[in-house]
Amino acid sequence: MTDYVRIFDTTLRDGEQSPGASLTSSEKIKLARALAKLGVDVIEAGFPAASPDDLEAVRRIAVQVGQSTNGSRIPIICGLARATKKDIDKAWEGVCEAKHPRIHTFLATSDIHMKYKLNMSRDEVIKRVFEMVSYARNLCEDVEFSPEDGGRSEPEFLYIVLGEAIRAGASTINIPDTVGFTTPDEFGSLIGGIMKNT
Repeated sequence: MTDYVRIFDTTLRDGEQSPGASLTSSEKIKLARALAKLGVDVIEAGFPAASPDDLEAVRRIAVQVGQSTNGSRIPIICGLARATKKDIDKAWEGVCEAKHPRIHTFLATSDIHMKYKLNMSRDEVIKRVFEMVSYARNLCEDVEFSPEDGGRSEPEFLYIVLGEAIRAGASTINIPDTVGFTTPDEFGSLIGGIMKNT
């Protein structure tokens, strides 16, 4: 562990989910250049499987910002993917030309999401996480995994899932509070438990 704080910016992906905040490819590239100039370490450029336009925007950012930034440090260019081969392939297609590419894959781990969104058992989720992180890792050296709805996930189950993601090759673990469920104290305790038990 080091004292260096890495800035992971999701403006170009998660920020677009705000009402009225959709961006053109040209606007995304302009923002990506500004983020690189600010010294952002990781730019999540988009969700390449969402549309051909988003794939093209991510690819252009990988080439135009992820290869050279006119003297600034070159950021990691990241593409988001659901834990499916199709999504992971699209994410890799989008980021592969960056000097520092990353695939960020996710799968829900809360009981409510597993039951009603995924229709998967805990064992199926554990298996899928291992398989898809391994698949992504075979394409890209830098793989991030997120347990969607981590804030509402049972901690002991989360420890198992995250352990499998790490075993499969994930180099970054992101814990999202997807629906804004946890208080700061609760979230701090969740992170503390993950650090101690994973």
